Amino acid sequence: MVLTGFRPRRLLVVVAVLFGVLAAGVAPAAAHAALTGSDPAQGSVVAHAPEQVALTFSEGVAMGNDSLRVLDPQGKRVDRGKLRNLCSGSVVKYGAGLPPGLPNGTYTVAWQAISADSHPVSGAFTFSIGAPSKTAAAVPQQQVGGGLVGALYEIARYLAYAGFVLLVGGAAFVVACRPAAARVRSVQRLVVRGWALLTGATLAMLLLRTPYTGSGKLADVFDFGGLQQVVMSKPGAALLSRLLLLAAAALFVAVLFGAYARLHAPVGTDADGTDGTGEAEDAEDTAKRRKDLTFGLAAGGTVLAAGLATTWAIAEHASTGLQPAVAMPVDVLHLLAVAAWLGGLAALLVSLYWGPPVERTAVRRFSRVAFGSVLVLVATGTYQSWRQVGSWHALTDTSYGQLLLVKVGLVAVMVAVAGLSRRWTGRLTAAAQGANRTDRTERTDRTDGTDGTDGTEPTAAPAVAQDTSAPSDTEDAPAADTAGSGGPADPARVAQLARQQAALTTARKKRIRDADPVRRGLRRSVLTEAAVAVLLLAVTTALTTTEPARTAEAVKAASADRSPDANQPRVLNVPFDTGGADGKGTARLDLDPGRSGGGNELRLRIADPSGKARDVPQVEVSFTLGAKKLGPLPVALRHSGTGHWTASGVQLPVPGRWQLSLLVRTSDFDQVTETRNVTID
Repeated sequence: MVLTGFRPRRLLVVVAVLFGVLAAGVAPAAAHAALTGSDPAQGSVVAHAPEQVALTFSEGVAMGNDSLRVLDPQGKRVDRGKLRNLCSGSVVKYGAGLPPGLPNGTYTVAWQAISADSHPVSGAFTFSIGAPSKTAAAVPQQQVGGGLVGALYEIARYLAYAGFVLLVGGAAFVVACRPAAARVRSVQRLVVRGWALLTGATLAMLLLRTPYTGSGKLADVFDFGGLQQVVMSKPGAALLSRLLLLAAAALFVAVLFGAYARLHAPVGTDADGTDGTGEAEDAEDTAKRRKDLTFGLAAGGTVLAAGLATTWAIAEHASTGLQPAVAMPVDVLHLLAVAAWLGGLAALLVSLYWGPPVERTAVRRFSRVAFGSVLVLVATGTYQSWRQVGSWHALTDTSYGQLLLVKVGLVAVMVAVAGLSRRWTGRLTAAAQGANRTDRTERTDRTDGTDGTDGTEPTAAPAVAQDTSAPSDTEDAPAADTAGSGGPADPARVAQLARQQAALTTARKKRIRDADPVRRGLRRSVLTEAAVAVLLLAVTTALTTTEPARTAEAVKAASADRSPDANQPRVLNVPFDTGGADGKGTARLDLDPGRSGGGNELRLRIADPSGKARDVPQVEVSFTLGAKKLGPLPVALRHSGTGHWTASGVQLPVPGRWQLSLLVRTSDFDQVTETRNVTID
């Protein structure tokens, strides 16, 4: 089917704008490090003021003294302002000390941190001392990493990926697939713009990092004190290293489109592309120089590309979680494969639409490179999926898994379209072989004294370099202005006519090329690949800002632990200290099944600090539901053995958040009452 008024530039712009909307609509970066527990627990009511507030995370985080704040019911900060690192083994835990004698009421805990994969996380919760109360503490409504700053940062993140793909993939296409493309302006512009895009996006991310992880105010991009702190952090160091590598990449691009392009100039032209008037360089020497420079560019370019990819690997998902020593090199390979495939595809696309005819050998080389890249993507992507997802059900139950399925689907579509492009390439090869036979026949005819045409084409003026930058669409050759002169033609006029004739020839070849159904089919299939690639890059960027499935599952598991299932007994471990001799110990209470109504059985065990069961003179248990003004409802305990008491038929009339009171007396004068909250369904 022929598309009337088809404009590939417009289609690419529309697709890019659509993705911009998608990227801007991405929610603030989902928590990659998640809060899995706290002490006191969220929403709990404790009898006495705790010595500290402690937070437990699913993975490593970076926090400062102001990262955890505890506010009293009036909104005044009451923590000591110094963060304590309570991490032990694989447990990531931080705490802030509280002064003694805090009054009763509801306290607010606000926290924020930077997860190990560079994304900011934040949250807030409340707990109460004695009994809940009204609170005037203002909790931030906007999470860190959100708002306008968050949207700008995510757009810059996408543009950085896009710039990396265009820079690395475009340069690889020139060196590995089509050296002649070093002289094609559309390819030059693509690679240079990729470098500029990556450089600009990296600078933007570096400046936005302070408000992105802190205040959320756009004006803080000019906070140079904050910028200094960012540079000293792992994400900031990665961004700064990327800028240094981009400075070296600028030199690489200059050599690629300078000395390398001149070595691949057509025979008979000088370095500037005009008619060569000197002797041609020795072919053997030129071939050696080409080989040496190609090797140098390939080696240097590979090192630069790997270095740029590493700046993502050391500051993103690969740097934390399972097997980071393996995951980071795998992530580098994954990024390089993406760039070689998608960036090379973009270079091929601009070559097909805005450049001289692409040699069939170049298309076949890129096809092989793309196939190898897909194999690498499958291998590395499988490992990354296992590492970040962990289970089959997480693919459908988590946002990360769902996005991953979309990405796999887009890759499958691209592979299918790439297979169609390979078919067009095969037809192009067959058509080129037929054209070669026709050219040989025409040359034979001209040798026999004919021009191989119908005799209507005028004789061309002396050949000069073709000006292909702006070919004319006019078919008629200009006539020589020699009437009335009676003498030889003006050399300047002859040169002008020759350039015009060359432009006409170029325009004719372009129209013939564009009318070729095989090349037209190849261009359309490559354009389709590029459109899908833009969407694929969008999904990839969204994945980097989405909580990995393993972390999401861990948070769900922790939530399940904090809110046990209704069919499971409610189990409480209550340490106590009556203050006298042998006054310390632990009480374990099991309420089975922990449902409203009758039929509950309570089992109580008292143990000394060593864990050995012990008897005490008195122990009492009661339940109170303040919201319904029920209680206290005492429980009739029966001593069933050393350190053991039981009660059957415990009545809790309605579901709700009940408060359990445990009184323990260890002597005539030493006793204590501990309270805990227990949810009854």
